[in-house]
Amino acid sequence: MKNDSNEVKTTQPGPRIKTIDLVYISIGAALIAICSWISIPTAVPFTLQTFAVFAVLSILGGRRGTISVAVYILMGAVGLPVFAGFKGGIGVLFGNTGGYILGFLLTGLIYILFQKLFGQKDLTDIIALILGLIVCYAFGTAWFMHLYLKNTGEVGLMTVLSWCVFPFIIPDLIKLALAFIISRRVRGVIK
Repeated sequence: MKNDSNEVKTTQPGPRIKTIDLVYISIGAALIAICSWISIPTAVPFTLQTFAVFAVLSILGGRRGTISVAVYILMGAVGLPVFAGFKGGIGVLFGNTGGYILGFLLTGLIYILFQKLFGQKDLTDIIALILGLIVCYAFGTAWFMHLYLKNTGEVGLMTVLSWCVFPFIIPDLIKLALAFIISRRVRGVIK
């Protein structure tokens, strides 16, 4: 139900979500989906997905950005082809590399935590995104190793890191820097 102040009324107490927030969240989820389609296929595809996650969090803030990430994941879970390679479905999330996608949500939660503790300052934003990326790598790697062991056989940590993390560190840091620079320009335009 909508009132004149463009807020969506809820029956539960808590912060209200404005209509404009829903628009930004939708645009954020769509941006992540579009960037995930730009891909170079490898064991874990090189995509612009991490760039979009960083940009959405930096532009929209922790709450709206994290909800955008959650909406993106839910869209993929129900079968929309929003993941790398135009894939979708719960099977992608429960596959070997699904932990890296779910790890984006952890990146958003860390970003929210840093915003609440330190405010939205440039240095804390960068630290939050880097820490979020590290947690995403750790969660995704643990997920990959668990499923690989269960489905294929034993694999060493260094092997998985060489497949799924080491090749992505420099590109992801470059994406983080670009997202940060772009977000500063875009944030000035939106509220």
